[in-house]
Amino acid sequence: MKPQVLIAGAGPTGLTLGIDLARRGVAVRIVDKAEKFFDGSRGDGIQPRTLEVFGDLGVLDAVLDAGTPQALMRVYLGGEFVMHRRMTEWREPTPDVPHPNPWVLGQSDTERILRDRLAEFGVRVELSTALVDFNADEQGVTATLSHVGTLETVRADYLVGADGGRSTVRKALGIAFEGTTDESIRMLLGDVRVDSLDHTHGYWFAEPDAPMDGFAMTPLPHDRKFQFMAPLAEDSGTDLASLQAIVNTRSQRTDIVLSDLTWSTVWRPNIRLAEHFRAGRVFLAGDAAHVHPPTGGQGMNTGVQDAYNLGWKLEAALRNPNPDTESLLDTYETERRTVAARVLGLSSDLLDKTVQGDADAMNREGTQQLDISYRNLLLHNPSDPSHDGRLHAGDRAPDAPLSTADGATTLFDLFRGPHATLLVFGDAPTPEITGPSVSTRIVSVLIPDNHSTAPISGTLDHDIVIDIEGHAFHAYGVTDSGHALVRPDGYVGALAVDIATHPSR
Repeated sequence: MKPQVLIAGAGPTGLTLGIDLARRGVAVRIVDKAEKFFDGSRGDGIQPRTLEVFGDLGVLDAVLDAGTPQALMRVYLGGEFVMHRRMTEWREPTPDVPHPNPWVLGQSDTERILRDRLAEFGVRVELSTALVDFNADEQGVTATLSHVGTLETVRADYLVGADGGRSTVRKALGIAFEGTTDESIRMLLGDVRVDSLDHTHGYWFAEPDAPMDGFAMTPLPHDRKFQFMAPLAEDSGTDLASLQAIVNTRSQRTDIVLSDLTWSTVWRPNIRLAEHFRAGRVFLAGDAAHVHPPTGGQGMNTGVQDAYNLGWKLEAALRNPNPDTESLLDTYETERRTVAARVLGLSSDLLDKTVQGDADAMNREGTQQLDISYRNLLLHNPSDPSHDGRLHAGDRAPDAPLSTADGATTLFDLFRGPHATLLVFGDAPTPEITGPSVSTRIVSVLIPDNHSTAPISGTLDHDIVIDIEGHAFHAYGVTDSGHALVRPDGYVGALAVDIATHPSR
């Protein structure tokens, strides 16, 4: 079968896109030039918003079973214990944010779970298969694949480059990769076994007069492995002896013996953002479009959400090619490049604090990605920077328990699946839905008798309060007519243009 979408790169970004497209019935082919699957922790921090995405894609239970919460860090200075420290403050789940805390799972384990889910749709990653060339025209893309020297020509409707920071797709398109590479900063990363330390905690060892010039070890799930991270003043080897030398010097202990090094690298800050995320029928996603420092745990998570933003838009364009769906595809770059630039700023700021020895570098507040919004890109007045605390078009749609005509449920349960969701509150009439082709589920939400639906201000929003079991909170800003459209990727739809057709209950 001819693939409708060819994905180059089988990391978390490419796999997420493959799952999202395959569950929509889109024919997908995903290739990777690697001879074997990556084995290492690398991007081991899964942020709360990514957990919500994984819930929709059907892999959340497997991710939670395989991973662990972020560990409490034990800080040692001069060999003496001085304090406990959390990278992010622990938060209790709430009805609107069911997964408020980062989750730790090695990237290779995350990729395995995503591959298994993709295989349920009959799609498997093709290893040792490199994209070597392609030509795009108005009707599609002709790509040349190399299978260990054997060439194959493939025709697809769209090509997505999720092929990493050295992206073949981006280079072939001639898209500038703007940013900096700082050769003066180095960070040694690796996965090692340590039997003498309590595996339920993380560790930071440094000298009292240079508390940030130390090394960290954070536990990886289900065995005795830790992810090792140390800033370097000069080049270092990446073998076990090099890591052990750092441990011996900076911990002032002899009982911390490293073994079983499975992955290691020296990372240099290569912080870059592609000038464009789209060129006709070719798209960039993940590290091919933006490269982040490891500080803040944003890179993998941003790539996953690139894919989650792009998948439903590609399906709409494939289902019903027309000017509206073409414009919808353009919003991928508009929305995701803006987000990537903001997140790169956050990660870079944390890196600067690490290099400068600022203790605040250990603070990971604000990295959960729950506050990512497309609102200023969707409102009638895009230049309006105000936010009054209520939900607006472009904000993440929160979860909540609620009552519908069919019984009690939650909003995330309603959203789960490849469809958009139109919430019709109270006695509001069901509207005629127009715009680009996206399958839409219409749900009638019952409004409690003690609740007012009067507008708070203006004409953009009502303040809808969902009150279940005595818990009331402002959950949705809706149109004057009592409707809220939630896009397939879990963001409230544009109020100026409805983005759904083919309604189904």
